[in-house]
Amino acid sequence: MPRSPTTLDAFSAVGEPRRRDILDLLARGERSVTDVVQALKLTQPQASKHLGVLRKVGLVRVRGAGQQRLYSLNADGLRPIHDWVKTFERLWGERLDRLDQYLQQLQAQEKPNGGSE
Repeated sequence: MPRSPTTLDAFSAVGEPRRRDILDLLARGERSVTDVVQALKLTQPQASKHLGVLRKVGLVRVRGAGQQRLYSLNADGLRPIHDWVKTFERLWGERLDRLDQYLQQLQAQEKPNGGSE
């Protein structure tokens, strides 16, 4: 039975660790396939396949430069992921605030004689 596609959008594309590695690399600047291969110790077919998936879902751009194809990050393609993660920002902020309050309570309890040393 053929495997169902898992690269229909940015979310599924970044679910693969090697694609996240490629995105991290491209965040530092434009790279050729050869650069990606060498930096991440991939084979050329692996790198090309992952770059193709990332391009298809809009996370990378490609341009020709002579015989090379240079890939760069398309940050706009990450917007759906950013927007989704942002929905959890308030939740994490509240949890961190509660943790900070708890730590302050613990520190206050540890001080001998009501805080004077």
